[in-house]
Amino acid sequence: MKIINAIMTRLMKKRIHRIESFMKYPHETQQKVFQYLTSTAKDTVFGKQYGFRDLSFRAFQQRVPVTTYENLYPYIDRLMRGEQHVLWPSPVYWFAKSSGTTQAQSKFIPVSREALRDCHYRGGRDMLTLYVHNHPETRLFSGKNVALGGGYQRNPADSSGRSYKGNISGIIIKNLPSWAQYARTPHLEVALMDDWEDKVDVMTRMIADQRITSLAGGPTWVMLLLQRVMALKNASHIREVWPHLEVFFHGQVSFAPYRLSFQKLIPAGDMHYLETYNASEGFFGLQDLSDVPEMLLLLDHGVYYEFVAAEDQSDHPKVYNLSEVEPGRNYAIVISTNAGLWRYKIGDTIKFTSLRPYRFVITGRTKHFINAFGEKLIVEDADQGITAACHQTHALVENFTVAPRYSGHQNKGCHEWVIEFIRPPDDLSRFVDVLDETLRQANTSYGDRRIRDVALEKPIIHSVAPGTFYRWLKKHDKLGGQHKVPRLSNSREFIEDILSVVHENGHMGRVGS
Repeated sequence: MKIINAIMTRLMKKRIHRIESFMKYPHETQQKVFQYLTSTAKDTVFGKQYGFRDLSFRAFQQRVPVTTYENLYPYIDRLMRGEQHVLWPSPVYWFAKSSGTTQAQSKFIPVSREALRDCHYRGGRDMLTLYVHNHPETRLFSGKNVALGGGYQRNPADSSGRSYKGNISGIIIKNLPSWAQYARTPHLEVALMDDWEDKVDVMTRMIADQRITSLAGGPTWVMLLLQRVMALKNASHIREVWPHLEVFFHGQVSFAPYRLSFQKLIPAGDMHYLETYNASEGFFGLQDLSDVPEMLLLLDHGVYYEFVAAEDQSDHPKVYNLSEVEPGRNYAIVISTNAGLWRYKIGDTIKFTSLRPYRFVITGRTKHFINAFGEKLIVEDADQGITAACHQTHALVENFTVAPRYSGHQNKGCHEWVIEFIRPPDDLSRFVDVLDETLRQANTSYGDRRIRDVALEKPIIHSVAPGTFYRWLKKHDKLGGQHKVPRLSNSREFIEDILSVVHENGHMGRVGS
């Protein structure tokens, strides 16, 4: 194990120069990516339609509209039916089921071999490179990485039987090179099991006695796995089971509301946490500084970036390239990729914190916000509020969601929160006060509407029983590491459905207006 760790650490250190290169020359790097993408795809169906041959960036902006999944669906549908050379020239045999909250219709993102090799896997290697660079004495490669993967199945729309669809985590794990398969656990057949509950049970027994040095996945699902392992081994914290555990590579949702919970599960000052931004569409960013909760934008991974002001909801928005963005402004991300997504608006919003190099924080989703009363509340605000409230009342949170309660005959409008606590606050009324005050400070629009309750009353908090959100996800067949609860919604669809699960099980406390 020591020899393997030394070899892998040395190999990863050699990659740091390439990362430093795109940090130093970001615009030149992105221009090369743009030229590679358009020249490679010039003879595809999409490339011919929009004249990719000898295409300048300005012509690209003029000819190709900013697109949504609905715009690209006719091309993706052709791919899923077995036709090739539609959006990208190399064969596409994998389709990632878009992760996220419950939706009436699933989205399937094409995943080319270039997207796997030059985006997802390169991003993973960069993650390890930066971790080794920041922690040169690491023993990361002396043990196994636990990664929660999803399943996949044949694509029935393809009569040739050659293509598959499933969660991006399952697609990545299935196609990993042999060295990476050796470094991870559980075994492939377990990692790709379809039934989530069976998989977690089998995983728990399989990994409990292994030498685990790292974890990867979303905080909610990794927390569930750790709790299962601790229960199996009758341990008070996970270091009693895995004394060599040193890092958790996390993503999907903000880690801030979960940090206290993980510090309870892993009470160790030498435990490290590194944030990643890896979606079905690509690996876009990762935390490159250990003590700074911001991510480095990955610029040479086969993705060309453009940006739209988050508040611009028009059909023809003004689009900015990387050299035109400003720090502190909220942008929706637009990508063109080496899997054939062209000027695709993925639905995430970010805010740049630095332009030299380009570092950012994720602020939310373009469709996940609350603006029922002009308050313009985004996920970043909600995360700040609940983190502060937990800290000041010694609470630990498992999951939460928020929606507006609209004005009625006897009530003004307010925000209604459903929160599942691991450890309830010392004082739930105090929790509400801290949450409300933090939101006022983080968001002036919210604060203005809370003055003397002129437009918004104090938030309502529903404290729900353990397992509520798990039961809700199970109800919608959404168990697994790829799925997450919607933090904010401008409608009451999600919250009413979650509350129906609560009423079925009969346990809920309430504090608020």
